[in-house]
Amino acid sequence: MLVFTNGVEVARYDVSTSKFGVGDRPGSYATPLGEMQVAQKIGGGQPSGMKFKSRRPTGEIVRPNTPGRDPIVSRILWLRGLEAQNRGAYNRGIYIHGTAEEYTIGTPASYGCIRMRSHDVIELFDKIEVGARVEVTTNHFPAALVKGSSDTAPVQQFTMPPKPPGPTTAAPKTLGPIVPSPGTSPPPPPAVSATTPAQRRG
Repeated sequence: MLVFTNGVEVARYDVSTSKFGVGDRPGSYATPLGEMQVAQKIGGGQPSGMKFKSRRPTGEIVRPNTPGRDPIVSRILWLRGLEAQNRGAYNRGIYIHGTAEEYTIGTPASYGCIRMRSHDVIELFDKIEVGARVEVTTNHFPAALVKGSSDTAPVQQFTMPPKPPGPTTAAPKTLGPIVPSPGTSPPPPPAVSATTPAQRRG
């Protein structure tokens, strides 16, 4: 994920998307494609590593890469689909969120959400607002944007809507390509199993 201000890159984050591929079928655990928006920001002010259950802080702090632990931690940006192909995203509980399994970042590892390291998702949480538009796409972009890559790579692009200019208005930020780590293999086809937002991992 690249973050731009006035066309200048100001931040870059590694992320993880679904190990079950892309899509929005109920129970698929896939990451939806298309245009969405940030519907809710959850967890502001909580300490890094705070565990969330049903989008509520539990009071437990989970350290990164604690063996056998895979909760949603630190911050949640809950996404709402704006197109037919992703209209189930909100009800499925598709988030951008922190993960305790930070060693999996850069590989397909999630259950549909977009995972980030706690430090990174806290920083991103503070950069964007509710209503930020999110576009997830399998299109490609020039390899020059991918450090260490000699080929084109898939892109999942997040774009903030521009704000009217004004004396007190900060320059709009663009959240650019989310790029799988070079050399990672494509995720397997979606698997089908029943799930609810309160029961699932992200």
